[in-house]
Parts: sequence; C-alpha cells; structure tokens
Amino acid sequence: MQIKTMVLALASIAVAACGSNEHDEREDLNLKPSFLGDISSKTYDGASDDLLTAGLGKTGLAGATPAYADPANPTAAELRRNAIHANYRAVLDISANSGYGTLYGPNVDAKGVAGAGEGKVAGTEYIAYTENNVTLMVQVPNGFDAKNPCIVTGTSSGSRGIYGAIGSAGEWGLKNNCAVAYADKGSGTGLYTFDDDSVNLQNGVRATRTAAGNNATFSPALTDAERAAFASTYPGRVAFKHAHSQQNPEKDWGKVTLQAVEFAFYVLNEKYGTLAKDNKSHIVLLSPKNTITIASSISNGAGSALLAAEQDTKGLISGVAATEPQIQPKTATGYTVRQGAAAVTGQGKALFDYSTYAALYQPCIASTAAAPGRCTALVAKGLLSGGDLTAQQTDAKARLKAYGWLADSDVLQAAHAGTNVLVAATYAYAYGKFSVTDKVCGLTFAPTDANGAPVPFTAAQKASSFATQNGIIGSVVYEDAVGGARAYNLGVSPGSGLMDQSLDAFLCLRSLATGVDAVSGAALTGTLAAQSAKVRAGMAEVAATGNLKGKPAIIVQGRSDTLIPVNFASRAYVGLNASVEGSASKLRYIEVTNANHFDSFTNLLPANIVPLHVYLFRALDAMLANLRNSATALPPSQVVRTVTRPDNTTVLTTANLPAIATTPTAANAITVTGTTVAVPD
Repeated sequence: MQIKTMVLALASIAVAACGSNEHDEREDLNLKPSFLGDISSKTYDGASDDLLTAGLGKTGLAGATPAYADPANPTAAELRRNAIHANYRAVLDISANSGYGTLYGPNVDAKGVAGAGEGKVAGTEYIAYTENNVTLMVQVPNGFDAKNPCIVTGTSSGSRGIYGAIGSAGEWGLKNNCAVAYADKGSGTGLYTFDDDSVNLQNGVRATRTAAGNNATFSPALTDAERAAFASTYPGRVAFKHAHSQQNPEKDWGKVTLQAVEFAFYVLNEKYGTLAKDNKSHIVLLSPKNTITIASSISNGAGSALLAAEQDTKGLISGVAATEPQIQPKTATGYTVRQGAAAVTGQGKALFDYSTYAALYQPCIASTAAAPGRCTALVAKGLLSGGDLTAQQTDAKARLKAYGWLADSDVLQAAHAGTNVLVAATYAYAYGKFSVTDKVCGLTFAPTDANGAPVPFTAAQKASSFATQNGIIGSVVYEDAVGGARAYNLGVSPGSGLMDQSLDAFLCLRSLATGVDAVSGAALTGTLAAQSAKVRAGMAEVAATGNLKGKPAIIVQGRSDTLIPVNFASRAYVGLNASVEGSASKLRYIEVTNANHFDSFTNLLPANIVPLHVYLFRALDAMLANLRNSATALPPSQVVRTVTRPDNTTVLTTANLPAIATTPTAANAITVTGTTVAVPD
C-alpha cells in the first residue's frame, strides 16, 4: 500500500510539473526590465508629426532651423522637433548636389528609390531613463510586422543626445519597418550652468537642480556652497554630462546598447503580445529566437554596437552593420595590418593617445601667416622642424603620417583641428572621472566672446540647449593663459609667451595620455602623474576584446577618415578579431576611398570627399538579407573605389558611389590570412 501510494504521489508531482512547464511556456510573461524607470510614450500620425522628421519632412529638414513660439520657453515638442532637425543635419550633407533627396534622405525608400513625398513615418515613441539617467528610446513604426520582426540599434554618435542617430541607423530602421532602439550612451547634452544652477530634464526642458531632482539628465556632484564659489570665481563656465559625470560613460556603451534592445523587446511585446490570464500582463510574442536584431550606428555609436556584440550574453544581437566605428582594440600586438607591400604604422592606438597627438599638430596645419604661433612654439620646443610656416606645416603632416594617419587625410588635417581639441579636452575629464572644478590641464568649458573671454550662456541659449548642443558644450577655455582665461585658440601660453593656441595645456593633455612629459620625455611626478594614472585607467576600461562570438558583422570605414583613422580603429579591430576568433570569424571589412568621418564635408571638398552614409545603408541591406536568408552571402572584405566630383555644382550620382562587390577583384580584395590583414593600395 505504501509503495502504491508513493507511486501515485510521484505521478501527481510529475503531472503537476508537466502542467507547470506547459503553463510557463503558454504564458511566458513580458516583464519590465529592472533597469528601466518610468516609461513615457507618444504616438505620431505621420502627417502633423512623425518619428523620423518631427513633422518637418524632407523639405523641412533641409530648411532653416524652425522658430520657437517663445524662445525663452520652448516646449518639449518644439525641442524634440529642433533636436531632430539639428541631429539629422549634423551627420549628413543635406545639399541636393551631394545626394540629399536622390541617393538618401527621408523621401528615398528602403529600396533606394527617390519619391516625391516628404518621407514622414507614423508610429509610437517610447522613452525611459536607466541607471545614471542614461536615456533610452524605442521607435516603433506603424509598418512594423510582428510576423517578420526586426530591431536596429541607434546608439548616438559623438556625445550627442537621444536623437543623435535619427538620420543614420534610425532612418534605415524606420524605412525597413524595424523598431529602432536608441541610447544616448550616458553622454547627451546634459548642460549644467553654474550661474543659475539649472539642468536639462529628459525632454530637454530646463529646470533648477533642486526642482529636477532625480529627473535631471545630469547635475554635478557639488554642494550648493561649492557651486556658488565656483560660479563666483569662474563665471560663465559650464559642466556637461560626457565630460563631467565622473562615470566614464564609455565603459558602459556596450551595456546600454544591449539595454536598449531589451527595452525594445519589452515595448514590442506589450504592444503585440496577447493578454495573459490575469488580464494585466502580456505574453511574450517576440524574442531573440524569432526576431532579427542588427547592432548599428556610426562613430561612437558604431563602436557601441561592436562592444554590445562582444558583451552579448543573452543572444540579443543577430549581427552588426556599422560605419566609422570609434573602437579601441585592447592591444596593438598579436596581429599585423599591411597596406600594399608594407606594414602600416600606428595600428591599434587608443583614442586619447591619437587625439592628443593630433591636438598638437593639427592647429599648426590650420595656422595662417598672420597667426603662426602654434607652429613657432612647437619648433621652439623641438617638436617640429622647418624654417618657415609652409615647411613647418609640411613637417606637421609628415609627423601625423608617421604616427599612423594616411596621406589620404592630408587635405583634411586642418579642418579637424578644432574637433580634436574638443575630443582631447572632453575625454581627459571623462577617462579620469574628474569634476569640472578640477580644471584639468587648466582647461574648462564656456561660451566665449569675440576676444575669447568666457561669457555666460544667454537665457535663450540655455532654454534651447537640448536641441542645439551636440553633447560637447561651448568652447574650450584655457584658464592659465597669460592675461586671463581665454578660448584656447586665442590663449597665450606662459611657457612661450606666444599666442600659440594654448600649447601648454595641450602638452599637458599629451603628457596625461603617455605618462611622460610631452617635451622632455621624463616621467611625470606629483599631481600630473596621479592624473595621468587615472586617465590611463579609464582608457583601459573602454578597450575592445575583438571577440564577436561568431556573429556576422560588417564594418565600413572611409580611407580618408581623419578623426578616427583606419589604422587605429577598423583595420586594427579586424586584426584583433582575427587573432581572437580565427576561422570562426564572420567579420567583413569594407574600406571606401575618398570617404571620411564627416559627410558634411562632401559639398565643401567635393574633389576629395564622397558621402559614407550611402554605404551604411548598403551594409545594413546586406546584413538584413543575410540574416533573413543565410543563402545570401555577406559581401567579402574589400576596398570600394569611389569617384569624386570636380566641383560642388556637379550632381553626385551612383556612378560616383559603386556598389559593394559580391566578388571583388584581386586588386580590391582585403584578405585576412592567419593574423595578417592585407589591404590593397
């Protein structure tokens, strides 16, 4: 009897267990990720307002900045509209001769066919904060097909806010009826002004730090007494999230990109999943098992996509298609990159390393006969040669090439001087987790007047900051300039007595990057040594492993990229990946001649530059085709040889932008043999 009773009991347990499993499978509940805060949402009709153009359409995006009804108090809707207008134009050349409206733009459909419409996209937008008030956003177009689902990531480029990838991965995703998962990477605008103790809220509207509380995008960790003291001593100075959060947000760029994907799955299942028995929860309909997710974006956002793929432990990402990634290989050794017959110089350098090097020499290349101070000061310190300005600028270009830039970048070096100054100063603070009050290397940030003196933001500038600022705020100010604080480009260095564009400050930044004095080569001591250790520890936190875990990936980069040179980033990442994944790698690398980091240069330098943007969309098309049908092979690694225009009155066409070849010629094929990456000249 006891045996029979035990058998029946065990059978009951087994039946109950089976029933429980069936119940769990039948009702796999859609649970809100624990990292998400409150979620706001708004649906756009695709006429008066929309996901892609904020109601402006193709014509409005190409037009003047829309006006605010009350410039001192713009509404959240107006700030969103102007942020989309500004961010779309920031990453694209919107001149018709460069391809806007014909080769790309809202009116060009997913098949690349230009239409007469405005390209507005109806759908719903969801926004939430995660830890450290990182902003995540998901856009779900009305055309989303739950039976053929796809998600694309749109992590912001540069230091931009949540709409930073609207014109790149965002546009492609919306046109292809994919949900787009955005993240501002913990950078974004986050402008803090000391004079009135004000911050941006998530929707861009300004508020005092007290009123905002935990809803501030960013507020510095200062007491009110510290704030007041700093504001009094340094009027007009500002803090912003990327530089001054003291979090080194870059170390989490892969993580927040993955969180954006999880957010997307959550809102999609809330929208399309059926109700569970409790009539409250939704049953999971879409998961990584039945949904294609492509990690994408450009620049810092592209680097975030690669880091997310490396860090993906849940199988969230199906593949990667990204352009001009700011990616920093954890090592420069263990692989070899060759161009033509020779090994390249400078493979696998870190961003802060090469940006601080560029910040020394690019301002010299941009100098004029009327203001040669940077070149003159570099010569005096033994860091440059040449008897006149032309010879000195030639030597500066030679030094940059010897460090790893390509000759293709020569024509663009001067145009990047101001950009690398901003990068060097911002990332010094970010990597070292310094406060704005630390005044690292004597540098702070503020608007400046015509004489270079710091001035406060106006009330209207603060009010519109969410839309107008790109996440790196104001001018770089040299506090230790002779005669008082000045914008760096007008600063006289104590070490030279020359208006040398604040060379002393940038030699200091260079020393932080290397750990030795930038002039003498002696080991650093004291405060500078301690600061350098902190900066280099932060640099190590963001290094990429190169292990994509067998995920298919396409990296596209322009050979003329002068901000993120190919030898430092993409080429080196391909080599690192080869050393880690070997024959299991599914990474493809497409290098585009005459393309650089900023498509906005396309119409300014038409004889040298073509838009890389077109190739982002082509890479995404190729990745989606492969993921939907494995019989559609990824294109092999190759050089795509584009054709520039004689002038900016000549219309750029597909004849200038040849397709990515399915079978590249031997002269164009990029090969990976063992751990050697060979790129043809």
